[in-house]
Amino acid sequence: MCVGARDTAEKLGGVGEDDLPKFVDHLVFRVAEIDRTERFYSALLGESLKAEDYIMYVAGGHPTVFYAFRRVPAGNVEKEKVGLNHIAFGVRTLKELQTIKGQLDSSGIPHSGIKLWQDGLTEYIWLDDPDGMRVEFWLRPE
Repeated sequence: MCVGARDTAEKLGGVGEDDLPKFVDHLVFRVAEIDRTERFYSALLGESLKAEDYIMYVAGGHPTVFYAFRRVPAGNVEKEKVGLNHIAFGVRTLKELQTIKGQLDSSGIPHSGIKLWQDGLTEYIWLDDPDGMRVEFWLRPE
């Protein structure tokens, strides 16, 4: 556990590391057009499980779900307002990151290319989905 999380847990009544969540179980996003979202994320994450009003992908053993709005509100996601700024998927090897870059290129999806984070060590790719949500792929070797 990171030091900040440990300090926060102690301030909240002595909650120990063993009592804290171990992973994110799932993520749910509302999207304007489910078919457009499915085409975009299938190019990145493979085949989806599809129901009437949602699609689901599994990455790292955890579901990511996209629900269609019954009535679509106007506008795209604004990353710099309160709420979700971005979602980052992890890969373990440079070859995996290069494969994702190739998938994006062959699907005609605009992206940053492989970039080096400000730490000078971490490589990643970023792009925006059809609703303007930032999506990243980070190289995190074990």
